[in-house]
Amino acid sequence: MSQLEVRNLGLSYGDCYVFEDLNLAIPKGKITVFIGSNGCGKSTLVRSISRLLKPQRGSVILDGADISGMKTKHLARKLSILPQGPAAPEGLTVLQLVKQGRYPYQSWLRQWSREDDAAVKKALLSTGMDSFVDRTVDSLSGGQRQRAWIAMTLAQETPVILLDEPTTYLDMAHQIEVLDLLYRLNAEEHRTIVMVLHDINLACRYADNVVAICSGKIEAQGRPEDIIEAKLIESVFSMECRIIPDPFYGTPLCIPLSKARDGAPSLLSLRNEKEKAAY
Repeated sequence: MSQLEVRNLGLSYGDCYVFEDLNLAIPKGKITVFIGSNGCGKSTLVRSISRLLKPQRGSVILDGADISGMKTKHLARKLSILPQGPAAPEGLTVLQLVKQGRYPYQSWLRQWSREDDAAVKKALLSTGMDSFVDRTVDSLSGGQRQRAWIAMTLAQETPVILLDEPTTYLDMAHQIEVLDLLYRLNAEEHRTIVMVLHDINLACRYADNVVAICSGKIEAQGRPEDIIEAKLIESVFSMECRIIPDPFYGTPLCIPLSKARDGAPSLLSLRNEKEKAAY
């Protein structure tokens, strides 16, 4: 069952079309990850799905309704987005930023409430930003700043979350923390999560549904173990690789082949030589 659908979507910049007549169904309550080479249109597609970018033709359907006809606050209660490289006004604190996620719920009749406080607190705790509430966003490191923005997105408490490269600026440990957090949100609260990731192996580990984009079309879509193979990676990324099962999780593990190391001794062959020399 799909919650988000893209129907006959046409997106262009000037006379250059990024997508023509694109059709895509995002499964409800699952984690979907877009993969593809730089410039293939992953971020453009996310921006269009969130209504940040108006398509030339076609429609985006959310829960059976075209998002183009929805009121902004109504849409913001159903769908939240963390765009690539967001910027906060100078001097804005982490707490002030995260509170912005509650804007769709405010009105003349409904001012700030206990529910808003609870949502903000939960988002701060979930992202490990509760000890940074009084710090200004512009004083944070790149990784801390990214987590603050993710906290704001979570405070919005929408059933659908879109994230464009949420692990940008994060070191390996914090990448896993953020993806584990999103995985738990999906597992425990059944939120539909759509994100762009550059790391194929992390995409395979966390995604229920992978969408491989190449040259303005969907090259493949489905479970990682069903679609990720060397031929697909070569087609999408123009890169030779080997695909093996991840020894811990069983998901596809992509090992890129390096032309620079062709003919160079492998660690395994060096170890074998050392063992022979020991006898």
